Amino acid sequence: MTLDLRLAPMAAVTNAPFRLVARERGAGLLTSEEIDARALVEGNARTRELASHRPAEHPIAMQLLGADPDVLAEAARRLEAEGADAIDLNMGCPVAKIVAKGQGAALMRDPLAAGRVFRTMRNAIAVSLTIKIRGGWDARTLNAVEIARIAEREGVNAITIHPRTRSQQFSGLAPWEIIAAVVDAVGVPVTGNGDVRSHADARAMVAATGCAAVMVGRGALGAPWIFRGDDVSRDEKTRIIRRHCALIEEHFTPRLALVQLKKHLAWYSRGLPGAPRMRDALFSAESPAAVYDVFWRVW
Repeated sequence: MTLDLRLAPMAAVTNAPFRLVARERGAGLLTSEEIDARALVEGNARTRELASHRPAEHPIAMQLLGADPDVLAEAARRLEAEGADAIDLNMGCPVAKIVAKGQGAALMRDPLAAGRVFRTMRNAIAVSLTIKIRGGWDARTLNAVEIARIAEREGVNAITIHPRTRSQQFSGLAPWEIIAAVVDAVGVPVTGNGDVRSHADARAMVAATGCAAVMVGRGALGAPWIFRGDDVSRDEKTRIIRRHCALIEEHFTPRLALVQLKKHLAWYSRGLPGAPRMRDALFSAESPAAVYDVFWRVW
């Protein structure tokens, strides 16, 4: 079975260095971390930086976060003009401060309003419009199928679904049967997401749901080699980690690079003997050199 494995958008994680490492390891369509539509339209410098990408990342979808149809449409136009291959609408973020603004997973609560958003964005751009949804807001409102049908009717080109509800956050097992229900309900390609930590998991998801592609999120943290396969030598892992670190230092300012190095090397250390103690020293380090000294002594 040929697998189409994709890197999931994750705030403060799926930046250009991590996306590039994933692509070099065989990831398919990449998706940016979430970009606040209003901040982009208003010219926020940090948001514009989040929206930047490199030629090697194509094909790439830029993911927008927002609730106002007109603002989302304008942001989508701008990202298309900057070279995005697709625009993805975030309808899955469960963070309280996001849903309090009616954004992310809160868009699942009002299908009619979601339809207006789809229509306005679809009319604004020529590239593919995709959405990433959840199973629903909570156990009483499992409306992924309804949202997916509205999206297809309004011209959305593809759908990614994480089947847990917003109220579940990331707890419990992801109910893959909801992915299967969405696949059966629409004719556009559906990508499944949730509890995939290996190629075996990805194959099982495709077999169980019929999804066209599989998106990997937390399963790729500290393991970007997952996109090409599970059997990776230690030497190859070492090469990938060094490549990732170099990209981080090249891409970010020294202060932000230090934060990213600590975060990702902590993930790379999972399962190593002495890793919990090592992480304490890692997060106390005050320079990249000190971070590397701590990590490579354990690795």
